[in-house]
Amino acid sequence: MKLENIIGQLFIIGFRGSSIDADHPIAVDIRERNLGGVILFDRLLAKSENQNNVINPGQLKQLTSSLQQQSSSPLLVAVDQEGGKVRRLKPERGFPATVSAAQLGHNNDPMLTALHASCTAQTLARLGINFNLAPVVDLNTFPENPVIGRLERSFSADPNCVICHAETWITEHKRQKVISCLKHFPGHGSSRNDSHLGFTDISSSWQKEELVPFAELIQRDNGNLVDSVMLGHLFHQSFDKEFPTSLSRAVCRDLLRNQLGFKGVTITDDLQMKAITDQYGLEESVCHALAAGVDMIIIGNNLEYDPGFLQRAIAAVLIAVTENKISEDRILEAWLHITAMKNFLD
Repeated sequence: MKLENIIGQLFIIGFRGSSIDADHPIAVDIRERNLGGVILFDRLLAKSENQNNVINPGQLKQLTSSLQQQSSSPLLVAVDQEGGKVRRLKPERGFPATVSAAQLGHNNDPMLTALHASCTAQTLARLGINFNLAPVVDLNTFPENPVIGRLERSFSADPNCVICHAETWITEHKRQKVISCLKHFPGHGSSRNDSHLGFTDISSSWQKEELVPFAELIQRDNGNLVDSVMLGHLFHQSFDKEFPTSLSRAVCRDLLRNQLGFKGVTITDDLQMKAITDQYGLEESVCHALAAGVDMIIIGNNLEYDPGFLQRAIAAVLIAVTENKISEDRILEAWLHITAMKNFLD
């Protein structure tokens, strides 16, 4: 396989519209640039449109089928379906109601969590969605956190409670052949700011305890429980004095891989979030992330809509390889991690 086609597998891209044809930009990216995955949204914030990829169950099932038909290998079809306030599949559009992680943690009944997780996973599987960007395993250490605590996305401030319910969530998704993702490494629960909106410094608020759910879950089932880990756009000067965690070799390679022993797929949070775009160009941030050891890049195309991004990104990565800023071995390593994860879908 050509290197540019391998690079295409390293991206998850959002797109505009509730249906596609062969000429749609995302169809061209899948077919001609070997795009690794797509991410679905119910709204398109960049265009102030209240409808986007998700209209109703019948439409969504047809859309995911059309997307897979464009791909020569299993396409990751991703969504944020955490439950509660963070879900793209809403009851008013014909999808099952969901409860928040905070409610499940408050009830602290693993059987109830299994029931809700199973319902979510079954819904996704029936619709052709194979990758749920959940569960959140951030500790609720600052309940007024604008993007975690206030949105009830955390199971608990207690690491053991988070571990219990996250493990149940992942297990139920695996039963339906739906991949899960722990987020937001190394812990977003203590932040005072929303990384969607700008620079988020956790240097003085972050506590080592926030690593515990990640560390424990990564070791479960002989290291086979956790499919993927999302790195948050967080700055911690004790980890890296220059880069946020999603672009940091010290965090991705040294901490997550070497110290915690994670062997699965590492993924950035959406690189179009202001915590990144206020500091870096998109192509620049892609190259920093890959060089740091990240395997997959998410470009939501929701906060900003840029249907031509993937072509430019592949070109930028190829230049970085020729300039020895990213090794070809690093690209191949990322591709092998992704391929291994996708084998679960076969």
